[in-house]
Amino acid sequence: MNRYPTVKPAKNRQLAYTVLAVVFLAIMLFPVYWMINTSLQPGPSAVNATFIPLHPSFAAYRQAISDQLGNLETSLLIAFGTVIVTLVIATPAAYGLAKFKLPFGRGVLLALLISQMIPGIVIANSLYTVYVKLGLLNSILGLVLADSSSAIPFAILILYAFMQSIPSSLVEAARVDGAGHWRAFWSIVVPISRNSIITAALFSFLFAWSDFVFALTMTTSNTFRPLSLGIYNYLGSNVQSWAPVMATATLASVPAIILLVFAQRYISAGTLRGAVK
Repeated sequence: MNRYPTVKPAKNRQLAYTVLAVVFLAIMLFPVYWMINTSLQPGPSAVNATFIPLHPSFAAYRQAISDQLGNLETSLLIAFGTVIVTLVIATPAAYGLAKFKLPFGRGVLLALLISQMIPGIVIANSLYTVYVKLGLLNSILGLVLADSSSAIPFAILILYAFMQSIPSSLVEAARVDGAGHWRAFWSIVVPISRNSIITAALFSFLFAWSDFVFALTMTTSNTFRPLSLGIYNYLGSNVQSWAPVMATATLASVPAIILLVFAQRYISAGTLRGAVK
């Protein structure tokens, strides 16, 4: 008599779930594979592309780098600038909302939540009039500020949720030892919040890197384009030759993939790791 009658059905269910997960993963990753596959095709048409590039060609990548390198550099400057502005504003703001009893704290949190529901095109149209008067159109600073307007509220909400869990005794101990509010924040709160700060920085980078609405609205010159707008214009001029378009899209995915690979272990909210004994 079998003493463990449920072992085999459990293994069968686990195998079925694994196969199902692999199928779903393959479906989700297939567009990425086809993008890379098309970029390696020697022919110009995506319709005639083979399922596997038996004779891969990197001519499309050479053309994409030649045409889009300047746009790539512009997008990197905008994305890293957005990360810096977002963290400088969002980190102390989240700490103040989480640890100080502000009379308007809940109202600020509600306003941050509401701001996430406003369509980006509405904000872009509002900023356009201001940018015309301030002369910020077609500038890295202008796009950094525009992208930060979307990234800062989201980053504050992420950091606020984590900083609420930091025991007040840690900050109070630093205050007793003579540290000011700023020293306690910089020496105690920021190191503990490393995981949430990296998460907020990553999302801020991705917001700016993939932005299209602000780039399209705030850019009126052909000499200044972020990569997302460059791909959009590139698609119109290369509609008969898809390999360079897909090569550009592949190159645009590389920075985000690298950041996700290196930051994946920090993305979770994290724990205090024994800070309170």
